[in-house]
Amino acid sequence: MDVVTARWTARNGWSPRLPDWDGLSTLLLVLGDSDLLDGTGDASAALREVVDAHPRSVVVGCSTAGQVVGAEVADGGLTACVVRFATSRLALEASAVTAAGSAEVGRELGQRLRSRGDDLAWVLVLADGLDVNGSALAGGLAGGAGDGVLVTGGLAGDGDRFERTWVLVDGRPVAASATAVGVYGADVQVRASSRGGWSPLGPQRSVTRAEGSLLLELDGRPALDLYREYLGDRAQGLPGTALLFPLQVRTPQRPDRDLVRTVLGVDDAARSMTFAGDVPEGSVAQLMRTTTGDLVDAAGDAAAAAALPAGPPVLALAVSCVGRRLLLGRRTEDELDAVVDRLGGDDQVVGFYSYGELSPAGSTGCDLHNQTMTLTLLREAAS
Repeated sequence: MDVVTARWTARNGWSPRLPDWDGLSTLLLVLGDSDLLDGTGDASAALREVVDAHPRSVVVGCSTAGQVVGAEVADGGLTACVVRFATSRLALEASAVTAAGSAEVGRELGQRLRSRGDDLAWVLVLADGLDVNGSALAGGLAGGAGDGVLVTGGLAGDGDRFERTWVLVDGRPVAASATAVGVYGADVQVRASSRGGWSPLGPQRSVTRAEGSLLLELDGRPALDLYREYLGDRAQGLPGTALLFPLQVRTPQRPDRDLVRTVLGVDDAARSMTFAGDVPEGSVAQLMRTTTGDLVDAAGDAAAAAALPAGPPVLALAVSCVGRRLLLGRRTEDELDAVVDRLGGDDQVVGFYSYGELSPAGSTGCDLHNQTMTLTLLREAAS
């Protein structure tokens, strides 16, 4: 497996130059800003050029809240990662997606990929970051792909604006869509890990009334009232200040999984809160808090937990939450440094800051995470 990662800027073009690896066994990942939806400007022209140069390759990508290249995070321009496999096969599926239909879309994408071969090893999913139910999409994908298949990826971002996102479909930026790449073969080695670095704050509370991602009551009280009590003066900045205090959710069906949910919006009239993923009734919920040091340490822990056995260099796909970037501020690259430091010197790191991270929370399945650093380590070891 060969990997080259490059950055494009209007001033310097591609650095380094992209290799001529177009072929059926080549995966091209392209990351950029949400304004590429407009289809104008130098970055859009550069995107069309690189897509046109890979007519036989599997081409995917999405908008971001920051592009990750090694230990650096960049805005503007483009980031491209070209992966040429030696023995593994690739397949691509895409579909329009909405929040209401996310579970069915995920299931169909997973089933289509599974039908192409029983040796499906990994599914990389990229999806719209706004009009989607990330937890439903993740569950549908895992179910459709079947047992033993690792499903990871992320939801597209739009900086800190939360206005519009895209994924590449047929080489073009498209809103309200999801794409899934299947990687097949016995030589695929892949492992994932997700770490947050958050600590509990206050007592555990029961989710007594909720509808999907809409949280209405905790312990029989309006959810927004309780949240405002904890935030104090910071409650005036809701929903933005809620990034400082996400919610940990544990369901009765899966008590081994701790999922973190970020607030997307509040309804003062209904005294309710909307989260980025489902908060099921009957769950146990608890507010969380963190420090910049804890976030950085957790990123390093994620790299250590995902480590593959000794062997050839790996490609590390890093998907971190926009909330972490906003909290870390100028220390954002510290968490990327922590990842790079835990990996080998020849390993490559590429990825993005997202509106949701997709990875198993336990030993199986796939879940939506918020406020985590999620890493997928990939290599192809020829047998």
